[in-house]
Amino acid sequence: MVKSLLEQLPEIVARGRQQAERILESLEGRHRVSLQTREWVLPSRDSREADWIASANRQDLLGEKPAQVWANRLIYGDNLLAMAALLAGDEHTPSLRGKVDLIYIDPPFDSKADYRTRIALPGVELEQRPTMIEQFAYSDTWMDGTASYLAMLTPRLILMRELLSDKGSLCIHIGMQVSHYVKAIADEIFGKDNFNTEVTWSYGTPSGGRAAGNKIVKAHEYLLWYAKQYGEHIYRKEYLPYSEKYLVERFTEVDENGRRYRTRERQKGYFERQYLDESKGVPLSTVWTDVKQLYAYHLLKRKQEETGYDTQKPEALLERIIQTTTEPDSLILDFFGGSGTTAAVAEKLERRWITTDLGKPACMIMRKRLIDQGARPFLYQAIGDYQVEAAKSALGRSFRVGDLSSIVLSLYGARPLQPEDNPLRNLGATTAGGRKTLVLVDSPNKMTGVATLNKAIAQRDNLLGGWDKVVVLGWNFEPAIGESISALADDRLEVLVIPPDLLDRLKKKGNSIEKLRGQVRFSSLQYLTVYPIERQPSASVSPAEGEERQAREERLNVRLANYVLLSPEAINLDEANRKKLHEVMNREPLALIEYWAVDPDYDGEVFRSVWQDYRGNTAKDEGSWRVVAEAHFSVPYKAGERRVCVRVVDVFGFEAEVIQVLAQVQP
Repeated sequence: MVKSLLEQLPEIVARGRQQAERILESLEGRHRVSLQTREWVLPSRDSREADWIASANRQDLLGEKPAQVWANRLIYGDNLLAMAALLAGDEHTPSLRGKVDLIYIDPPFDSKADYRTRIALPGVELEQRPTMIEQFAYSDTWMDGTASYLAMLTPRLILMRELLSDKGSLCIHIGMQVSHYVKAIADEIFGKDNFNTEVTWSYGTPSGGRAAGNKIVKAHEYLLWYAKQYGEHIYRKEYLPYSEKYLVERFTEVDENGRRYRTRERQKGYFERQYLDESKGVPLSTVWTDVKQLYAYHLLKRKQEETGYDTQKPEALLERIIQTTTEPDSLILDFFGGSGTTAAVAEKLERRWITTDLGKPACMIMRKRLIDQGARPFLYQAIGDYQVEAAKSALGRSFRVGDLSSIVLSLYGARPLQPEDNPLRNLGATTAGGRKTLVLVDSPNKMTGVATLNKAIAQRDNLLGGWDKVVVLGWNFEPAIGESISALADDRLEVLVIPPDLLDRLKKKGNSIEKLRGQVRFSSLQYLTVYPIERQPSASVSPAEGEERQAREERLNVRLANYVLLSPEAINLDEANRKKLHEVMNREPLALIEYWAVDPDYDGEVFRSVWQDYRGNTAKDEGSWRVVAEAHFSVPYKAGERRVCVRVVDVFGFEAEVIQVLAQVQP
């Protein structure tokens, strides 16, 4: 007999504790989860003519390593792995265990959610299904309905408690479908004595159009509030303005100076005056009716906040939560970042923040939103060794990289070489049409780049008497991989992408290597080209003083030439949408670019973007669905060569970059 959900709760909590304990035990190990910095973002909306002050400030920050100062973070990837990385810390950033004052989460609780992304391109709109990684995450969350959802949430709540400081709080934003079950689990994890309060957020007045159906219209959600240690937690009492009705009825008197007041009896026969201008207002209660959903905002106000993200919450809601539970410079985390409202509000209130999301569209929206509001510099990071963690989940914690390489070779249709010629178990061979092809599977621990390509070419030419061709299969790639392939100009070299969802597919019941063989497609890469970058000396003028500055400057002019998406088949589109995509690719390839940035002094390790542009940037006039194709900006003069890196992210989240080394110019 199938157990009821109430009967399953103890098992769900027990399994969640075991999962969390395994993660906590691994934090001291050699192979702990880490974060890879993809970009050190120094926000600069493209205004075409950035003034010298902004340029100088950004240049000062270029001299800093992000690890030397606190840096807010936007993290792409599974939030469970992000929590593990933040708890573990690394050589640059200490563990955040016990350092967080507020965690706000708004986990999706609609099992019927579609999660499709609508992508507007010039003249067409595409509908993209979730990436396979996202699909598996969502399907795992709802495989067994609410039980799966609670199983997903439980270990995460345990790790969140580890991150909270002794004065910290957790705010769970949840709907009525699962709020009672989530509260039961949170009571178990945090302790009932640490339950602070439940707030009912009544977000709008139901309209006639929403009254369809056979049940009362839903017009509220809940905020479940827990303290790490009740009584020690930060609580800043808030007051709301008196209603007009209350003022008319209570503050009925006016003194000789025109001040409104009321007289009230404190004790029998003892009266005092209460002046309106000295009154704080009505203490904040557990029912919030004054904060409305975005759709209820005035059109102009809504446009100022709206990002196009379906479940976006209004900034006023997060302002109240943050102001009530944190202090200036408190650290705030949001592990279901969505549209980035938590980070955006924390930034405005001068709090430190970290936000994460599994969806690339969400991360792109958040990055643009933060740049658009002129945020302080922040890191854009991804989960390091994601494929290794996925392999441990699919193949067991004792798996070896060689095991994974053998699986990939088998799925590609290659037979492994003999052990004496294949000590890493990552080389295989195929024979077709009389041509011998060597196949090399790169490690999931590495970013496949030019060093791997040179090694593959050397093995092709020398191993076992030589081969006609070599194919490199990689998991993760250096953004400049397209440029490296072009520079090698070797027609006997092919580089393909291992499907990022491969391990998730192997983990699913019923799937086997034999079943997947022939179904798995290895796709090619995308690449970017730019015109020769111009480096020119320029005079620097101070807008404040109207005088030429003594500091020397130079000007960089960057022009995009072309963007080629080589593997549209890897994008999760139906045939009609794929046809639309091909039309745009042929007609206007640069329209596929969602975001691009320039690092004028790329060190090969951390990409520091001092200039960015993105679709929808209100500082330019190229239209909502295009980026500008040129960047013109000034930077402090530098003696010697300049290594400029241009990086783009397309509308599907793929990245590519180009590096040009520029000769010195005379000031």
